[in-house]
Amino acid sequence: MLSSALLRAREAIQERLGSRRDSLRPAYHLAPPVGWMNDPNGLVFFRGEYHVFYQYHPYSTAWGPMHWGHAKSADLVHWEHLPVALAPDIDADRDGCFSGSAVVWDDTLYLLYTGHRWLGEPGREDQGLHQVQCLASSRDGLVFSKHGAVIEPPTPEMQHFRDPKVWRRADAWWLALGARVGDDPHLLLYRSTDLHRWEYLGSALSGTRDRDGYMWECPDLFPLGDQDVFLCSPQGLQPQGYAYRNLYQNGYRLGRLTDAARFEPRTDFSELDHGHDFYAAQTLEAPDGRRLLWAWLDMWESPMPSQADGWCGMLSLPRELSLAGERLRQRPARELEALRETEHALAAPLLNSARQLLPLRGERLELQLDVDLAGSDAERFGLALRVDPNGREETLLYVDAQARRLVLDRERAGRGVAGVRSLALAPGQTHLSLRLYLDRSSLEVFVDDGLYTLSSRLYPGPDSQGLALFASNGSARFTRLRAWTLRDLGL
Repeated sequence: MLSSALLRAREAIQERLGSRRDSLRPAYHLAPPVGWMNDPNGLVFFRGEYHVFYQYHPYSTAWGPMHWGHAKSADLVHWEHLPVALAPDIDADRDGCFSGSAVVWDDTLYLLYTGHRWLGEPGREDQGLHQVQCLASSRDGLVFSKHGAVIEPPTPEMQHFRDPKVWRRADAWWLALGARVGDDPHLLLYRSTDLHRWEYLGSALSGTRDRDGYMWECPDLFPLGDQDVFLCSPQGLQPQGYAYRNLYQNGYRLGRLTDAARFEPRTDFSELDHGHDFYAAQTLEAPDGRRLLWAWLDMWESPMPSQADGWCGMLSLPRELSLAGERLRQRPARELEALRETEHALAAPLLNSARQLLPLRGERLELQLDVDLAGSDAERFGLALRVDPNGREETLLYVDAQARRLVLDRERAGRGVAGVRSLALAPGQTHLSLRLYLDRSSLEVFVDDGLYTLSSRLYPGPDSQGLALFASNGSARFTRLRAWTLRDLGL
């Protein structure tokens, strides 16, 4: 029997669908049918299909009492929206079903999530909050039965205590979550044999506010190659030069998770993405052993023009993770090649202090571009995307040869957005390889076979669909240029 809160949420979606506008809506990224989307939760493979849940507010395009939206796919490309999975409808989660994870056990799908309650006026954090970890289960993957709170905070004064990630280790279930002790972040670990009763194992890793922020949201712990990866989204890191320019960050440390439930880091914190919009990344292990990652392709307190269109938020494309020394390599999931609709033959020119408009326009494209750094002496050279014929709008991706950085510039990228993000080129690097996925209101850039990425939202007008190569004050040698128009899946 569905609760009244679930029924109301499902009705609200149907009522609002007819007034949704789609000029900015992605063609092949997962976005909510209507309303607000943020963190991906509960990434899981269940009965032959991938399931992605996400933080969802169906009643408006602003953050509100969190529900769990739900979609599934058999191929990581075509997604089907499913009914809302969780709504705030018991005392433990009366003000929100916050982020969490999913596991399959005995052919049953289990969701672990944070139940959120305001202790005073809703939204007034200074009046206190109470967060617990809750359990729900489903035999069909559609209708979930709630089992209430299964983990309370280890101390009564701990208020920030959320985002459980559950996985199987040896013969038990393990659970990691983020907590705030005073002004310092902690990674807490628990263990269970039945998902209902949990043993507290203590703090696996702690930090200090000045160095590590004050809260590690959306933690994930998983093995990859010969390392364990601690992935999290720190709040409270201050900008340091080119680093940490977004309001909140997303990154990882490599190390080892011991049997004594301690994480021993071997690397410092590294940002996962260098663009403007990337947060709350989570992973799952695919049936073939690949580690796949999704993130929220937005950022808190950023302009979100699609709110006026009746929907807001989208997820990144699924990415395959691997190790490259002390870095996480992120490649687009191989299944995404099925998005390719039409290939376009384009010449890769040598430009000398010139700008060349390409014979291709589009708002949903995959581009592959190789640049000969050693054979180029221009001060700046690269690619202009979503170019307006009248010169009012464009997004620039270029090499700044003097600063030795790859720059993503969205100062003229459309409504509301601005800002420049960049990453350093390696010392002595002679070649640069770029793979870009352009959707109606987003850009994801994979650099040097996914060694680095830059992901940002763009909001250009519908006529801004041109592409151009350019070189300023010198020559630039482009050695490969391939392009595909991608399918419009109507997600």
